[in-house]
Amino acid sequence: MKNKILDQSRRRFLTTAATVVGGFGAATATVPFVSNMSPSAKTKAIGAPVEVDISKLKPGERMIEKWQGKPVWILRRTSEMLSDISSLSDEVSDPQSDNSAQPDYAKNEFRALKEEFLVVIGICTHLGCSPSFVLKGDGDSISNDWMGGFFCPCHGSRFDLAGRVFKGVPAPYNLVIPPYKFISETRLLIGDDKEIG
Repeated sequence: MKNKILDQSRRRFLTTAATVVGGFGAATATVPFVSNMSPSAKTKAIGAPVEVDISKLKPGERMIEKWQGKPVWILRRTSEMLSDISSLSDEVSDPQSDNSAQPDYAKNEFRALKEEFLVVIGICTHLGCSPSFVLKGDGDSISNDWMGGFFCPCHGSRFDLAGRVFKGVPAPYNLVIPPYKFISETRLLIGDDKEIG
């Protein structure tokens, strides 16, 4: 009888020890799998907001930054460019951006927080090509009355200097405006607009 009690307590001890060691082993084995499920630093960085210094951007110039793997164009528009945008409202498909993708604060004629600066994703809404930036006077081959804007040579889609698509071209929507905000007079943050009401 003494051996039977000894055998049962030994069995309980061995069962408990095996359970604890097995549980620890299972937990240890899942750590690499769980850690691989969270995004890498590189992946996080791709989607992270991008801070841009626009202090050297002169009126009429465009700079290109990358956010989420996409080209983001920042265009500093002149007063003449802004005037040209206003004169094209009858020629564009969606003049007030009612059917296009942009934050609410950019749902206006100039599609911008500050009229002077256009911040837009440089990908055509037709098939995802990257249009060319063509200034007024350089676009005679596009049309006789070209006032500047973006031209996609792949299929002929045209966009004005607010990224609004012209009527009668293959692109169905205006260029996409990403979320952004000015963090100072000379710096903006693309990909984050949380403080804007």
